[in-house]
Amino acid sequence: MDEAGWNRLMDNIGRNNVVPIIGSRLLVGADGQSSLQAQVAARLMKNHGKKSEEISLPPFREINEAVSQLKQEVELVDLCNDVRRAIREVINAKDFTIPEPITQLAAIADFDLFVTLTPDDLLARSLAQRCTVNEIIHSLNLTTSDRRDLLRDRDKKPGEVNILYLFGKAHAKSSFAIHDEDVLEYAHKVIVDGHKTLNVFLGELRNRSLLLIGCNFPEWLSRFFLRATNDKRLLEKYRRSWLIEQLKPEESFTCFLNNYGGGTEVLADRSPVEFVAELHRRWMAEHGAFAQEPERRVEEPIPRGTMFFISYSRQTDRACAEALYQALRNLGVTENEVWFDRDSIEPGQDYQRRIYDGIGSCQYFLPLLSRSCNSRKEAFVFKEWERAEGRLPMNREFLFPIIVDTDFKPDLYTAPVIPNWRDERKIHFAHAPDGIPDADLEKKLKRLVQESRWETMST
Repeated sequence: MDEAGWNRLMDNIGRNNVVPIIGSRLLVGADGQSSLQAQVAARLMKNHGKKSEEISLPPFREINEAVSQLKQEVELVDLCNDVRRAIREVINAKDFTIPEPITQLAAIADFDLFVTLTPDDLLARSLAQRCTVNEIIHSLNLTTSDRRDLLRDRDKKPGEVNILYLFGKAHAKSSFAIHDEDVLEYAHKVIVDGHKTLNVFLGELRNRSLLLIGCNFPEWLSRFFLRATNDKRLLEKYRRSWLIEQLKPEESFTCFLNNYGGGTEVLADRSPVEFVAELHRRWMAEHGAFAQEPERRVEEPIPRGTMFFISYSRQTDRACAEALYQALRNLGVTENEVWFDRDSIEPGQDYQRRIYDGIGSCQYFLPLLSRSCNSRKEAFVFKEWERAEGRLPMNREFLFPIIVDTDFKPDLYTAPVIPNWRDERKIHFAHAPDGIPDADLEKKLKRLVQESRWETMST
């Protein structure tokens, strides 16, 4: 892309008119080339007693191929859970770092809508470092009450970024696409139900320019996606979009776009990873100093009397805390009714006092328990738990420990004050795998919200 082309793209981004569509080719290792999917597929094959070297795994489509091989011997519903576990094992490993292209895109504050084609939460984790994240999950098996679309009053929430998981998310409560036939079913669902389940979000996609980066679509899906996100026929050039993929000029999809693609420009001179690096460099050159200016948190009003206080290990359990926060929001709890500190570092002395004040005035305290947190020798979160222990009332419910690991084994947790909650006070532990409340906890949280609302109305 020449300089004039870059200027057009950056101007559109600056006007908040571009939505990135993020695909598997951005999920790369530290070398910027190796596929993260390959690691997940290798873990999946290993868990089934097979060697990934024994079969040919096409780059950035390794999971589809591994599932295609294993489905002859394993039920697909079990394979979905196995892929979910393999993803979790890879991205939660101690030495894992989020791919640089993902963190670079997340740093560009002019993007407030994203579509991810992969089921991991790496983009959400990166975005959570700078803003509130609202996750919208398109799934085949979510109940009507769990389905969500983009809020029509989204513009009234400054700083919030929305992510659509178009092919599902790999968490405990929903299904997600693990092979091409799944992808076909998700695409069919967009055609049949999109006007009901994703009407507002799809409307935004049709009204803005798209930046499709490393999507690695099967060819049939590329054509479908472009048409589904256009209000008009592709021949009618009514908006500009960019496809970042190293396609060859003679490939049929390239020929199709050249003949019928309207305003869709194919940028094949750089790899998707290289393109994102250059995009990030240009945006930071213009906005970096402002974007990186630290927030002056001491000027923020101290939240008092919140309904819920989410207490978690910032180093290990941020993604689970985000998921629980979203679950509370889905129950009708407002932002001001949840104390949820997104700071990635342990708080300083001034902010510690704010946190203690929040613990002292909240109605319900929700400590998140995980093996990763349990293994830490020191952490500020333990001080939060001790503070909450000190105000345990004798006459009503207050403290609800929540296990966010997949397995529910309360006896495993030995971090400070936890044994006292479990063995002395006989507090019931709840379960929210990956931060998603199970049916019992969801029922409990609904009751707490209703009781809190009733108390407010009564007073």
